[in-house]
Amino acid sequence: MSGLSRPRTALDSAAAADAAFAAVAGKPFPADLFSAPRLNWAVIGCGVIANQMAQTLALAGRHLVGVANRTYDKARAFAERYGVERVYKTYAELYADPAIDAVYITTPHNTHIAFLREALAAGKHVLCEKSITLNSAELAEARALAAEHGVVLMDATTILHMPLYRKLLAEARSGAFGPLTLAQVNFGSYKEYGDLTNRFYNPRLAGGAMLDIGVYALTVARLFMASAPDEVVSLANRAQTGVDETSGFVTRNAEGELGVFSLSLHAKQPKRALLSFDRCYVEITDYPRADRAVITWTADGRHEIVEAGEEGYALAYEVADLERAVAGDAEAAGLIDIAADVMDVMTRLRYDWGVYYPEERAIAEAAGVSVAGE
Repeated sequence: MSGLSRPRTALDSAAAADAAFAAVAGKPFPADLFSAPRLNWAVIGCGVIANQMAQTLALAGRHLVGVANRTYDKARAFAERYGVERVYKTYAELYADPAIDAVYITTPHNTHIAFLREALAAGKHVLCEKSITLNSAELAEARALAAEHGVVLMDATTILHMPLYRKLLAEARSGAFGPLTLAQVNFGSYKEYGDLTNRFYNPRLAGGAMLDIGVYALTVARLFMASAPDEVVSLANRAQTGVDETSGFVTRNAEGELGVFSLSLHAKQPKRALLSFDRCYVEITDYPRADRAVITWTADGRHEIVEAGEEGYALAYEVADLERAVAGDAEAAGLIDIAADVMDVMTRLRYDWGVYYPEERAIAEAAGVSVAGE
């Protein structure tokens, strides 16, 4: 299909999710979205993203089977709202329940590794919200546990699962676009300074732009690159709490493919990815849950719109991919390799900037620097 992309109105993430749900609410759920045997799911945490998952599954006529939360009353209220059958008083009860096949972890970044250790060791498949861990060492540990216990570990960064990217990647890998030369990716949010204890600026909640929004920017670029970057140069400004607030960085891999990135937590930017290939460039706006891209062909300047999937089903695609991986789909199972490459770059950048979280105190001390916020 040719033409120009239709305009979008800037919305915050919660409003954008609500709008995406509204857009698909009256449509029949795609019959082919879930192609693998169905698993019984439980969620850890009852925040915004857990609510979105419950709402997404409801569109498919599915329900979470279990829920656990730090506060039992919140878990019970969540269960009543979404028809969840099992409410656990402790996380250990969830892990011990043979009726649960897979766990979705939606808690703050710095709590993920503790939940991953226990859930994976209990033989549960795990879908974990971004950022999947704080650093590369934690992710390597989690991957080793998953391998040891024969279960699937999957990163829930939406870009890894949206059908649009699968469609674009198929074209890129066919050679239609030619070699990738440059990826330029922006992501800027405006988070108020008023409450510096919130998760965006609080080092005790693993705040900062890199783990919150940088993971998206790096993931969309890495998907289309031939290999992981081995060179990184950067500059960053830190918030008064010590976490990274604004940054610009450039990556390069062995093939010479460049990634140019800008992030900010206190300056609004469009969520825009521009992937420049030999024969075209591909522009994707609102790329974390994108269902549309515009290709501009170098030879004649022609615009081509590519559409796949629906933004409103973003979390359903994550569930479908984990179930496919459990059923033996190698492509779905291999998504964790992309996540690991991204985590390597995020960890390297944070440490270059001297941004260490309290959980990384020993690493910070070895580097001769202080922990963020201290």
